[in-house]
Amino acid sequence: MTPTSDRLLLLNIGSPSRLLSMSPDGSDIQTLVADLGVAPDGIAVDPLRRHIFWTYMGSKRDGEDFFTNDGSIQRVDFDGSNHTTIVPEGGTFTPKQMQCDAEHGLIYWCDREGMRVMRARVDGSQITTLVQTGVSEEDRHDRRRHCVGVAVDTKNGFLYWTQKGKPDGDEGRILRAALDFPEGADPANRPDIEVLFDSLPEPIDLEWEEETGYLYWTDRGAPPAGNTLNRAAIRRGQPMTREIILTGLHEGIGLAIDRRNRRAYVSDLGGFLRRVNLEHPDDGKIIFSGHGPLTGIAYLGA
Repeated sequence: MTPTSDRLLLLNIGSPSRLLSMSPDGSDIQTLVADLGVAPDGIAVDPLRRHIFWTYMGSKRDGEDFFTNDGSIQRVDFDGSNHTTIVPEGGTFTPKQMQCDAEHGLIYWCDREGMRVMRARVDGSQITTLVQTGVSEEDRHDRRRHCVGVAVDTKNGFLYWTQKGKPDGDEGRILRAALDFPEGADPANRPDIEVLFDSLPEPIDLEWEEETGYLYWTDRGAPPAGNTLNRAAIRRGQPMTREIILTGLHEGIGLAIDRRNRRAYVSDLGGFLRRVNLEHPDDGKIIFSGHGPLTGIAYLGA
């Protein structure tokens, strides 16, 4: 069945991994793609071309580490048909969370063990490295260089991303640079990179909300600051203060925002999908659980 508006799309990494669609209350669960392989991670939606994208971290791993260059990006139509690989195996090292700028026909993603923030056209062409945080094998084993979550502010021209650090290590950072690549700049040595937040437990996924000027992120690190949903107002001339609006996650990963109804959805590796009111943050309501770990989620709004 083709998902219409007001649907949640999520990656369920059980056995086998699946691409699911459901109503915002967790009902009407549909399987769009029945077997995604071992390690799907990030998901994004193009409502204009009616495409769903997801990242595949690769098939060779050492625990949670993926040190083989065999990642890819996949795509299907809204009804789950026309499954195709748009960024071939090895075109990206370990792709993680992603975003789609449908208006400009672009996808963005973080490449963890590739130590990069990347971009391509929605057909997979014109693959570009925007940020490179390391180049050597020694660098690759330094989790402080691992890029995971990405967000895009097209109105103000900013790219945001997370570098998570080692698990529960309080080494995580959120950084920002211009969307327009500085003329003559090197992705490994950009002069315009800003560190917005440092010493975070383990930041993962990001969402930018243009209407309110809030940056939201999940953190899978150790409590009390980790396993949380966070936000900060990013406004010119004002201090940036981190606000924790949801706690108690079981290794929080995916984040999606329903802007019209002022709600956020958060997934975690414990297999819980929660909904939280952004106007009056509460303890969050569990709307889906018990089907295995969850990674990326996306919201298809009206």
